Order: sequence, then structure tokens, then C-alpha cells
Amino acid sequence: MIDTPGSSRNPGSDSQRSADRVPTATHVDAPDRTAEARAALQSVAPSLASLLRSVSDANASSVGTWTVGDVAAHVSHGFRVDIDAVAGRPVPQAIVTKAGIAAATAKKLAEDGERDPSALADRIDALAGEFDDVLRSQSAAVDWLQDLRLPPSAVACHLLNECLVHGHDIAKATGRPWPIQRREAMLAIEGFLFPLMAALPPTALVDQKKAGSFRVRIDMRLRGGRHTLMVLDSGSLTLDTAGARDVDGHISGDPRALLLILMGRQGIWKPTLRGQLAAWGRRPWKLPHMLTLMSPP
Repeated sequence: MIDTPGSSRNPGSDSQRSADRVPTATHVDAPDRTAEARAALQSVAPSLASLLRSVSDANASSVGTWTVGDVAAHVSHGFRVDIDAVAGRPVPQAIVTKAGIAAATAKKLAEDGERDPSALADRIDALAGEFDDVLRSQSAAVDWLQDLRLPPSAVACHLLNECLVHGHDIAKATGRPWPIQRREAMLAIEGFLFPLMAALPPTALVDQKKAGSFRVRIDMRLRGGRHTLMVLDSGSLTLDTAGARDVDGHISGDPRALLLILMGRQGIWKPTLRGQLAAWGRRPWKLPHMLTLMSPP
């Protein structure tokens, strides 16, 4: 049911066919990824702050029930948590599921009355600088939410993901541009989303009420990146690196489009029609249903 656009590439000629499949989560940090994440944050965080300073109405509706001011405050809370995690300080108690993060986020928003976009821009600027300072001296795995052990690069890529996705939310709400660079989106997916999926219990990011006995194996190919085999089996989501045999479908996607899809910010049809997403295989129609079952926090 996922139509391949007329300009789509031949699956046999996909430039990622020969890409190495590597484990998507590790407790040993990669200095180059940490350096890339730092550089990306040093660009994206100030851009987010600049976007906020251009906002005139903090009460403009943004994502879900949140206003622009709510989104900005939430981003600042994420910086605070990740600074404390990398610095070895206690972090809030939170279960990393959609419901668990929603509850923890609501609590933080209730405790923080600041919603002025310019004030929050200043706060994010300061916190981004503080995070960069603590990140430079940390290479060992850190204790994150739900006692997860993540490499510092994954924590940095979490903040990058937060800035990119919530920057998109704010820009969409205010009619402003928010270009996402391909490499930034790649880091958010490969550096945070996939390691998080690998570290969490396999049921954490799946809607258990809807999943039932549905099973699917999807070979996901990030254009310019690596292959990841996503396996959803009766409510359990795992990432496999054993190869792409016996899969239901293959997906080749622009990281920028896939990031927004995985985070529930857009569907698959517009990116497909624009050539940002192509699917083929025996049962590629299973992909849309899989996405409806995923429940990102």
C-alpha cells in the first residue's frame, strides 16, 4: 500500500545495500559521535533560542495541549536533566514510556511558571553552554532516566532530538521556518532514538492495547547512514543487526523525514510523494500499521 514514487530508486541499486550493520547501542562512547553531537548542539540550540525570541505569543497552540511557552519550558527542563545526568547528579524519577514521560513532564511544567519565550531563550542558551562544559569531561556511561545506562553521546543526541523536534513544533505553530539538516537528523536517530530503543524493555515504546499479535520485520535504511532491522512481535519492539533476510519490507528514507515520522510529527504519505521515503518488499503495507502501534515518549 506504500506506493513507490516514480523517481524512486531501484532497490537493487540502493547505495546503502552494502552498509555495515552494527549494534545500535553501546556503553562505550564513540568520541567522534560525541564531537559531532556537540557541534550540532552548538548550532541548533542557539537557532532554537533565536526562534523563540521571534515569538510574540507564548500562548499560541503548538503540539497537543501545549502552548509555545510550554514547549520552550519543556526543552529547558530536558537540558537540566541531561546536565545533571552527565555530571553524575541525581535525575528525576521517570518511567520512559509515553505515559511515564507525560506524567514527569506535567509535574515539571506545573512547578515552573516561566512561559515568556525570550526568557526561556536566555535560559536555553545558558543551559546549552553548561551542558557543553560538562560533556567535554565525560566519556563513561551515565545514569539517565529509569536508571538506564547511556553513553554521553546518546544523552547529547537526546538534547539534539529535543531541539530539532520541538523547534519544528514551535516553528509550525508560529509560521516560521525551521530547516533540519540531514546530518543532525541522522545523529538524533542513530545517536539517540535507536540506542534508547535498544536499552529499554522491548514493550516500552509500543501501545500494548493495540499491538495484539501483530508481527513485522522492517529493514530501515537511513539515506547516508546504516541499516537497522526493526522487529515488532506481539507488542515487543527490538532492533536486530543480524541482516535483512526474511523481512516484510525495506524502507529507504531521508533522515529528516524519518525523524518526524518516528516522533509522530508527520505521516508517511507526503514524504513518499516527495521522494523522501521509498518502500518495497513482500509486505511493505505493514509499515503504516507498525507506526500506529509505536508510542514514542
